[in-house]
Amino acid sequence: MSSRLLALLLCICMLGAHAMSPAMGAGDWPAWGGAPGGGHYSPLAQITADNIDDLDLVWTHRSGDLREGPGFDDEHFEFDKSLPRSSFQATPIMVEGTLYYCTPFNRVFALDPETGAERWHFDPKVDMRDEPLTNCRGVSSWVDPSAAPDARCRHRIYAPTLDGRIVALDGKTGERCGDFGSNGEIDLKPELGKQAAREYAITSPPAIIDDLLVTGALVLDAWDVGVPAGVVRAFDLRSGALRWAWNPVAPGRPALAPDGTYVRGTTNVWSVMSVDPALGRIYVPTGNSSPDYYGGQREGHLDHYSSSIVALDAHTGAVVWQVPTVHHDIWDFDVPAQPSLVDLELHGEKVPALVQVTKMGLTFVLDRRDGRPLFGIDEKPAPQTGAVPGEYLAATQPVPRAPPPLHAQHFGPEDAWGVTPWDRGRCRAAIEQLDHGPIYTPISTRGTVLFPAPTGGNNWGSPAIDPVRGVMIASAMHVPMVAKLIPRAECGANGHEAPQTGTPYCVRIDPLLSPLGAPCSAPPWGTLAAVDLARGKLLWQVPLGTLEGVVPLLGRYIAGSPGFGGALATGSGLVFTAASSDPNLRVFDTRDGRELRKLPLPTQSAAVPMSYRVATGRQFVVLAVGGHWTGKLPAGDHLMAFALKRR
Repeated sequence: MSSRLLALLLCICMLGAHAMSPAMGAGDWPAWGGAPGGGHYSPLAQITADNIDDLDLVWTHRSGDLREGPGFDDEHFEFDKSLPRSSFQATPIMVEGTLYYCTPFNRVFALDPETGAERWHFDPKVDMRDEPLTNCRGVSSWVDPSAAPDARCRHRIYAPTLDGRIVALDGKTGERCGDFGSNGEIDLKPELGKQAAREYAITSPPAIIDDLLVTGALVLDAWDVGVPAGVVRAFDLRSGALRWAWNPVAPGRPALAPDGTYVRGTTNVWSVMSVDPALGRIYVPTGNSSPDYYGGQREGHLDHYSSSIVALDAHTGAVVWQVPTVHHDIWDFDVPAQPSLVDLELHGEKVPALVQVTKMGLTFVLDRRDGRPLFGIDEKPAPQTGAVPGEYLAATQPVPRAPPPLHAQHFGPEDAWGVTPWDRGRCRAAIEQLDHGPIYTPISTRGTVLFPAPTGGNNWGSPAIDPVRGVMIASAMHVPMVAKLIPRAECGANGHEAPQTGTPYCVRIDPLLSPLGAPCSAPPWGTLAAVDLARGKLLWQVPLGTLEGVVPLLGRYIAGSPGFGGALATGSGLVFTAASSDPNLRVFDTRDGRELRKLPLPTQSAAVPMSYRVATGRQFVVLAVGGHWTGKLPAGDHLMAFALKRR
């Protein structure tokens, strides 16, 4: 038996039933995270450390869907008026010989995976004039096991939209599946009550388990205490009929308001969910309750499921277990990433585990059957002074005993950094004028340094998990930010304030920068780390990216830059990632974090790579490259495919 075949068989055995789907071939990528349980892992091993220099760009597909505009740090940006530049964050899926992806404007494209030639495209006609954040992370796929091989809509693509719809399309033709909902779509907004166009959007691909489609939605951050409910709903995959709904109010509290709409202001689920068909579970990463940075009005019942990992019964929506990652979250430390399902060998026993990274840089490793922490979680005392009038604080916060944090948990004047002694001194003086200290320091009217920041630590694209080697790969950002609560009477001085309507305070969030424009924390400002999941040990952590293309002349020499997106791990022991500020796709060695290759991109990428094998046996790595509204580089619409040069 060849070593490559042995590795593939071992991988399939370790992934287990939760990681495979009936439609998944060895070379497919049938779900956003590579499998229904995430992981961003491909067992393919054609591309190796020995031949990585032969990796080359094969094709690029351009949709034309991009928008120029200000970034969040632009002096002309106004929170409730501006339309920022677009960000192309999709990870394609590859099913039955076709590649599918969505654009920032929610158009769906089907491509030939070997050539990039377009087979069809579909436009749901979202009015982008009302949508500030152009974001579609991906589409979902389902093959009806009861349908005839040539039946129309046997293979369905489910496309979420920024205006709160889900459209079912025939995977072969791109035509609407008319038996799903009304004219092939369901609208999730009517049961939510009144909402503004930008308040509710579906930005992540729905989860699919058995004959159910399960979705949450993004609810606009820092906006209003009465934003639409963050309800999670399950629909019949064929008809679109509602099967169940879970609105995250506290147990014993009504999920519906007197008018029959879902109770407003509940925590939302904007990121990607995972499913385990063998256990019949859906794993939900929850956000923090509205409106993020002040929680005095939540009264407990809106906070109960905030910033948690929640396991739901797939067939009823009932809560099976919950593990909070933050108590009474007033820092926007919501759970950003898809829960990753992997089987781990612990003390001679194979344990079905769930791995959850967080914005705090903390990693929760749980038994996904019952939520039991595999390394223990301690409730540690949290800061109790400095809260604004009307706010209340949690006495403790949950901290896993292992793995170690991937981000520092304290920041003060002694941590100030600068390119020169002069700007280091200016940073130190600025920190001294702000509230600072350990993580979970309350946000004040003077301003509080957040380090980790609401951007992370880890964010939505992490992690990748190599199940054969038992290694987690996660990127993290290390840039301090300042959150300042502003009394209501003083709000509106500039457009950079988030309103938090219904509370006594609006909020302003800014990066903590030196007069020269560099973060006031020491580099690296972006890292890539590897963790041994069975032992809970950090294997290595290296700078990720540079400031090339961001800082003139010297940027390429500054190691470690912040960025969004995540990593792909492959069976050959490689890690592909572009989650940095600079325009490059990098390849690392899983064993030691050594950078093996850097491939130039037309702009910054804020997406997660994926990989598949075509019928000829050739392995491809595909990445969406389209900038990010927090970055300095322009928007783009490049879907780029790489493969080894033909010999």
